Amino acid sequence: MKKQLLLIGGGHAHMVTLASLNTFVAKGYGVTVIQPSEYHYYSGMGPGMLGGTYGPDDIRFATRKQVEEKGGTFILGKAYRIDPHKQLVLLEGSGQEIPYDVLSCNAGSYVPRDMIHGKAEDIFTAKPIEELLVARQRILELIAIRKITIAVVGSGPSSIEIAGNIHQLCREKGANIPTIQLFGGRNFMSGRPGKVADLARKILERKGVEIISSGYVQQIESGRLVLENGQAYQADVIFPAVGVKPSKIFARSGLPVGPDGGLLVDAFLRSERYKNIFGGGDCIYFSPTPLDKVGVYAVRQNVVLYKNLMACLDGQEPEKFSPGGSYLLIYNLGDREGVFSKWFVTFSGRLAFRIKDLIDRRFIKSFQ
Repeated sequence: MKKQLLLIGGGHAHMVTLASLNTFVAKGYGVTVIQPSEYHYYSGMGPGMLGGTYGPDDIRFATRKQVEEKGGTFILGKAYRIDPHKQLVLLEGSGQEIPYDVLSCNAGSYVPRDMIHGKAEDIFTAKPIEELLVARQRILELIAIRKITIAVVGSGPSSIEIAGNIHQLCREKGANIPTIQLFGGRNFMSGRPGKVADLARKILERKGVEIISSGYVQQIESGRLVLENGQAYQADVIFPAVGVKPSKIFARSGLPVGPDGGLLVDAFLRSERYKNIFGGGDCIYFSPTPLDKVGVYAVRQNVVLYKNLMACLDGQEPEKFSPGGSYLLIYNLGDREGVFSKWFVTFSGRLAFRIKDLIDRRFIKSFQ
């Protein structure tokens, strides 16, 4: 029986592997891809889709079409658990078992919902990206009839981009501009360069976004947020954007994980215990040097991951992954404005957005 390569997810770290899937097939290997949607959305353009700069087709890859055209098998479903001893992946809800000889995981991440209590009506997270489409429609429905309040919880890149693009969405529709409140705690954009934080704050405040820094949000329920000091705020729509955590599939499967729950991998992007399991993107914990949860590392892992999957199937030696140096920071703050930072160059405005837009469009077109 021919060897089987199984991919969980068609995300950023698997782009080169998917584009080169026919090279595995040509060698006689079977290739199967499991994904809960026929499309994979590029998260870097998600807030822009919320704001209306992009449509769904502008920011997604037709994973199923690509896989099947290149001779692979696509399974619409969600991987629930990995059995590394029997070399099986179990699907959620069906009990179906998918065998593998070599497994690669690009299972992504999720926004924690621990602080959400009760019914989650009109509460939206940035992942899965498709949820931003639902949020966009709901906001448009509400602002068409009355003035509303929208709360964004968090102060990192995702939260500031969501807040800025909500402003764009409502301004362009020209009716009932909502009150937008950003609950960022006491450390707005912590971990980012001070000038980047200052420029982002100025842009958001100019748009009328109220940045609330009196304390951290402790509890969210439909229509209401409660801070750690007990102070409560009302909101019609709420976006928790408090960072991401790796998929729970690895802890659920008893695989070695890092402190954040991500698949613990070595310098070869390979499980430290099971040498036929690989991973990339947000779902891994890179043991040589812990990496930020940013898409640039998934993109950098692409070629090495492809080479190492092929090497594992061929019985060859793998190649080490080098994370590389500093990476470019560009944020889309809506209304075609952004913040750019690389090395000693930091600025904001329309040019920053145009650079991000050009890079993003070029990247997605190269793999669509």
